[in-house]
Amino acid sequence: MSKEKFTILESTCVPLPFENVDTDQIIPARFLSATSRDGFGENLFRDWRYDKAGNRNMEFVLNDAKYKGKILVAGKNFGSGSSREHAVWAIYDYGFRAVVSSFFADIFKNNALNNGLLPVVVPEKFLNNLLFKIQKDPGSKISIDLEKQLITILTVGESAAFEINPYKKECMLKGLDDIDYLLSKTDLISSFETVKKL
Repeated sequence: MSKEKFTILESTCVPLPFENVDTDQIIPARFLSATSRDGFGENLFRDWRYDKAGNRNMEFVLNDAKYKGKILVAGKNFGSGSSREHAVWAIYDYGFRAVVSSFFADIFKNNALNNGLLPVVVPEKFLNNLLFKIQKDPGSKISIDLEKQLITILTVGESAAFEINPYKKECMLKGLDDIDYLLSKTDLISSFETVKKL
């Protein structure tokens, strides 16, 4: 399923300064029975957002009205644990389009790239500074320029470069998934097949 194109994202952020957040914390296993990707966002971080009686935990950041935006800024080692793709679906369905951390579990990172969610790996010093600035001023905006592979804290002009697989970068810039990408190359594939037969 193709996603929206990702070029430059400018947004306020939601800080989640916890390390070693695993996929079961992102979307608990009891919510994995749905047959569609839609609706997972309502159970994102379910056990942190609500108590056992179903009441909102107003101390958790997603329930704090002062924090909002399309960028989740998380602590080191985000997305560890089981390889459930549903974790990415939940983050995307909630409205996030990028997650910033100093380290992602490989499977989570690949799942994110396959589903239009940009995982941005930054140095720990930059991450800690970003978290501090967001918590001090929730209105702080950052810009993520995928073409330039650059993330910038707009209020202070501090930037950091990030890496991304070139193929996945092209897919995200064009809003393509793997199947869409192959279909976009139909003419080239046909040409190759024609030449091969000669």
